Amino acid sequence: MLFCVKIALLDSNFFKMNGFLGEFEATLDAKGRFLLPAGFKKQLVENAMNQFVINRGFERCLSLFAMNEWNPIFDKLKLLNDFDPKVREFKRYYLAGATFVELDSAGRLLVPGNLVEFAELGKDIVLAANTNKIEIWDKNKYKQLFDPFSADKYSELARQVMTGDNFTPIH
Repeated sequence: MLFCVKIALLDSNFFKMNGFLGEFEATLDAKGRFLLPAGFKKQLVENAMNQFVINRGFERCLSLFAMNEWNPIFDKLKLLNDFDPKVREFKRYYLAGATFVELDSAGRLLVPGNLVEFAELGKDIVLAANTNKIEIWDKNKYKQLFDPFSADKYSELARQVMTGDNFTPIH
């Protein structure tokens, strides 16, 4: 008896996540540039082509989106009703300072001065994954987020978020 086995080669993106994981320290140089950590570079899908959008985040940090993550968000923003004052207010705040950035030949990204000022970034920064984006924090401010956070507080927060209206189980 003869058997035929077909072997399919997997696309290299098969093993890439749809988002980011990890936390890395970096340094801002005098011009406001930092080296994108290799740990994040490895997680980029090939079609991201080293192009990003950086903008103001929540809690005075910055949000860095690969273009493949930014485009769907921007498409949703375009569909919001500009006749609603809350929509206009949100779009102004959310898009204020949003800037297209590309990796330079040395693998660095330039953070615009107005965004460095907004996030109060010092020389030492932390890049922390947050699903579809990377948050950029001043190292001291980032550390302060976790200083008062006990195991009990973490457990209670997880219970509230993962069992409430925010959570839809995956089947």
